[in-house]
Amino acid sequence: MKKFSIGALAWIIGAESARDVQGRFDGVSTDSRTIKQGDCFFAIPGGKFDGHDYVAEVFDKGAACAVVSREITDARLAGKPILKVDDTVRALGDFAREYRRRSNFEVIAITGSVGKTTTRQIISHVLSQHYRVRQSPKSFNNNIGLPLTLLIAEPDDDVVVAELGSNHPGEIAYLTRIAQPDIAVVTNVHPAHLEGFGDLETIIHEKLSIAEGLFQNGVLIINGDIDELVQTCRAKGLSFYTFGKSSNANYRATNISCGGFGSSFTIEGTQVHLPLSGPGNVENALAAWVVCSRFGLSIVQFAAAVKTLTGVEMRAEPLQIGTLTVLNDCYNANPASMRNALDILAGLGREFDSRGGCRLVFICGDMAELGAQSEPMHARLGDEIAKAGVDLLLAVGQFGPITAASAEKAAEKQLQIVCCSDTASACNILHELVREQDIILVKGSRAAGLEAIVERLKELYAPAKVPYPIEELAPALPARRAAEPRDESRTMSDGQ
Repeated sequence: MKKFSIGALAWIIGAESARDVQGRFDGVSTDSRTIKQGDCFFAIPGGKFDGHDYVAEVFDKGAACAVVSREITDARLAGKPILKVDDTVRALGDFAREYRRRSNFEVIAITGSVGKTTTRQIISHVLSQHYRVRQSPKSFNNNIGLPLTLLIAEPDDDVVVAELGSNHPGEIAYLTRIAQPDIAVVTNVHPAHLEGFGDLETIIHEKLSIAEGLFQNGVLIINGDIDELVQTCRAKGLSFYTFGKSSNANYRATNISCGGFGSSFTIEGTQVHLPLSGPGNVENALAAWVVCSRFGLSIVQFAAAVKTLTGVEMRAEPLQIGTLTVLNDCYNANPASMRNALDILAGLGREFDSRGGCRLVFICGDMAELGAQSEPMHARLGDEIAKAGVDLLLAVGQFGPITAASAEKAAEKQLQIVCCSDTASACNILHELVREQDIILVKGSRAAGLEAIVERLKELYAPAKVPYPIEELAPALPARRAAEPRDESRTMSDGQ
């Protein structure tokens, strides 16, 4: 970020007693472990750690100043530039809003029930070939992550691509007023976080509140294939553009073909090859195209850039573990993303069908935050599992037996089913269930911690020799890499 006066920061966040403090800072951090010389430290209280406990430590590491919300009695802090406010999270948002207002970069803000991160990465990948682009680190999409995304932007950046997430009403409205986007995108709306929202109508209104922060003449882009979303936009009197497969969409994809390792479709007479699988990713790419077209790119330029995309970590990320083909989709789960992942798994089965001997295995964790709809939606998931032609279902978690019973009832072929109460138990029996050549989807909500299953599969099967190269089947498959352990900050860990 550009250098900023500590005194100006004090004025912006309302730390009145410290407005005459001298000095400047050139970065912002909420993590004492990664603080850099010259940073401003915001002490954020969290469920596991409280940043206020590390204020002295950050000054020892060279912090320029700190923002706190309670008194800290430590002799080492005498004379240090400490700005006291009522709420450090709110202060972080207030500062990010003002920093964005004073900057020249344009902001693209993305929300939706599914696909925010992939859409963000496609947009950033394509635009970065023509502009200086900054994007959210990981999925920084809440009231701490979004401000940090804006504050890492440099003075000469052209574009910032940010995600806006929510699990309760009112959160998107707050975030969009910080981001003040030039372009706002709603990828889709599906039943997700129903524990906080209650119903789909509330979700639609929440996602569309992203338009409340648009700059004057800002552009709203929505998924035109979701009638309820379009009708609500019209009822609100919003001006918007649509993308989708329907003939009424302003930006349309046709001739869509989804394989196990990628997809292809046509936009404005140009064929686009997307090295990401599943119909959901076609929607994500189409939303990205609408955004890129607003920056003056041609469809030919977009198609050329999209071909070089790589996979998104823990989002249907293809991994080769010995002879196993694994889809690592452990980041999160809701009914819509489960359907999309099962479509990809079924597509992989078709890709490998000529080889023979490959089983489709689904290691399925619970879908969290569905409230009163948890049981019926997990039962419906069982129907989707049967439809995908899964051979082995390992259901993990509280709702696993419900999913398993529904899948068994709907299955038209033999389906092996095993239920485990938790991830650790599932890890302990993988060696009894998994066979060489299996095609395995691992997916569940973050609370399930299914990345431990992926790590266990590596321990068990990585040494095996691959009998034929996977690239021979799918030249467009993105480079595979081992999933790295998540390194969340002390203050970003809660609710991520």
